[in-house]
Amino acid sequence: MTPLTALPELSAAVVAGASAEELAGTPLPERFPAAHLLADDTRMFDGDTDKDVRRSLRVGPVDMPELAPDEVLVAVMASAINFNTVWSAMFEPIPTFRFLERMAARGGWDTRHNLPYQVVGSDAAGVVVRVGNGVRHWSIGDHVVINPNYADDQEPDTQADGMLGPGQLAWGFETNFGGLAHYAVVRATQLLPKPAHLTWEEAACNPLCAGTAYRMLVGEHGARLKQGDTVLIWGASGGLGGYAVQLVRNGGGTAVGVVGTEEKAEAVRRLGCDIVVNRHEIGLDDRAADDPVQVVAVGKRLGKLIRKETGDDPNIVFEHVGRATFGASLFVARRGGVVVTCGSSTGYQHQFDNRYLWMRLKRIIGSHGANYQEQWETNRLISTGRIASMLSAVYPLDDVGEAARMVQTNQHLGKVGVLCLAPRPGLGVTDAGLRAALGPDRLAPLAPDLARP
Repeated sequence: MTPLTALPELSAAVVAGASAEELAGTPLPERFPAAHLLADDTRMFDGDTDKDVRRSLRVGPVDMPELAPDEVLVAVMASAINFNTVWSAMFEPIPTFRFLERMAARGGWDTRHNLPYQVVGSDAAGVVVRVGNGVRHWSIGDHVVINPNYADDQEPDTQADGMLGPGQLAWGFETNFGGLAHYAVVRATQLLPKPAHLTWEEAACNPLCAGTAYRMLVGEHGARLKQGDTVLIWGASGGLGGYAVQLVRNGGGTAVGVVGTEEKAEAVRRLGCDIVVNRHEIGLDDRAADDPVQVVAVGKRLGKLIRKETGDDPNIVFEHVGRATFGASLFVARRGGVVVTCGSSTGYQHQFDNRYLWMRLKRIIGSHGANYQEQWETNRLISTGRIASMLSAVYPLDDVGEAARMVQTNQHLGKVGVLCLAPRPGLGVTDAGLRAALGPDRLAPLAPDLARP
């Protein structure tokens, strides 16, 4: 824990809970600590089989950026690790510095992002400390969480759906000035009110994964979950999967979660998962994805287990694992069913038997992030206690490499939080009544001890 006397004046004021007037009158620091990558390091893993992100993720001072008129500066109290930070730190599938170069080529304020370092992180909770002169709905002192969808509201396609505009980017992955830092720069259209009953670290874990799962399952652009649907959820103990389990439960569906260990199975049962399958029961391993016969065999074993418990095949398959599972997902979905996918953590090149797609009238829906309305709706579910934080562990910013390594090696449950300006866990609650009514098991079911007073 850094003592207040060692922090810059504004940072100390934020931690001390200073008023909006005090925050506005306190000068910005010229530099601040941030987890960042260096452009000079992009070849550091050449020839390595283990691209250990602890080597590439650095924590140190970076320069305070200038604000555009539609932006706000957030003093980040807590952040979280997502897989995109792991990809950035591995420099795969391409170094994310290329994204910054493309962004800068658009000109104007976007040129600020093309620097020899990138501050990463696509989740955050904190306090607004500055607003651009074009910002209307947010003020200094507001407690916020950050939606990672960095959309251009002047593009026509964005007006139909904030994820469709060609300028849409993932903040802290395809942009600079992300959330694993003491300060972050975001557009006003990325802000959401912080759920008042949650701590900084509980709140910071939610936006990216919860919003993504909501769009995939509930929103009009996704699978359109309805009561009675059976939903197969791969990686149900992870961040995405854990929010998916809760959304299916809330929506009157039957959640079938696939996990890799008994510890993870017990965790997803605490989330309310109806049926839990250990992937070893169905013979799923890395080799199966490359053998069409084995893919079908895995699908048949999985389908038999699901039918035994539910009487039917899945209406929806929630996909984000990719190469290792996609062929089985397409096979096991019921006739007329949907496979909705938002990622490929085990590989982007998928093999599947197309007969099971066209002859059984199935659909594949690509999904990415969530638009502002979808994020707002998700945040309301969280703010009313209907969706719990998937927080399972907390690290200080100085140990961000260890936190990211935990995710890289799949040793984690749910979401791994990172304390930035917050000096310790447990701070930031402004609705103690709702928190007490919910209790630790409903606030953070994967790690209730973190939610205890």
